[in-house]
Amino acid sequence: MKTISVLNQKGGVGKTTISVNLAAALSRKGKSVLLLDCDPQASALDWANARGEVEQLFPVVGCPKPTVHKVVGDIARDKDFVVIDGAPRVTDLSRSCIMASDLVLIPVQPSPYDIWASEEIVNLIKEAMIYKPGLQAAFVITRRIPNTAIGRDVASALETFELPILESTIAQRVIYAESASVGLSVQEQDKKSAAAQEVNALTQEVLSILKE
Repeated sequence: MKTISVLNQKGGVGKTTISVNLAAALSRKGKSVLLLDCDPQASALDWANARGEVEQLFPVVGCPKPTVHKVVGDIARDKDFVVIDGAPRVTDLSRSCIMASDLVLIPVQPSPYDIWASEEIVNLIKEAMIYKPGLQAAFVITRRIPNTAIGRDVASALETFELPILESTIAQRVIYAESASVGLSVQEQDKKSAAAQEVNALTQEVLSILKE
C-alpha cells in the first residue's frame, strides 16, 4: 500500500480537485484505491455524495482526526493506494497526514501569496523527514493560467524550498468545477479533454516517483 497526501496549509489551492482526480485516475488504471477525506469541510465526501446513482469508483472515508497515521493501515488494509485530501491550517492533523504518507503533494497556485504560504507545510514535511527518511514530497503547480509570466516564473520561485517540482501541472479550466459539481472526475466527464490529459500526466509522474 502506498499513501499519497495532498496538503497545503493555505486553503483554495486545489487540494480536493487533485485528490479526487488522482484517485479516479489510479482507479481507472486498475488500482484499488481509498480516498481519505481529512478536511473538516468534507469536500471529498461532498463530491462522492454528488455522484447520486452513478457507481462509486472507490470508497471515500472521512477521517479529520490527528490519528490518521495510526489508523490508515487498518482502514485501507487491502488497498493499493490511499489518497489523503488534507485540511488547511490544522497543524496536528497535517502532521499526522504527513507521517501516514509515502509521498506528499503540495499544490501551489501561481501567486506570490501561495508561494510565501508554502513555507509552513514545507517545514512540517522536512521535520517529518527526520523521523521518516523514506518520505518524499513535491510541489504541483495548480490553477495555472497558460501564457502568463507568473505561470512561468512560479517554478523558479519554488526552487528556494529545495523540494522537487512536478513537470505536470493543473491549469485553470472550467471542466474541473463542472465535473466536481456532479461528482465526476474530469476523465469521466470528457476523457479527451485537456484536463483529462493533465490528470493522466500527473498520475504517471506520481507512479514514477513511487516506482509503481
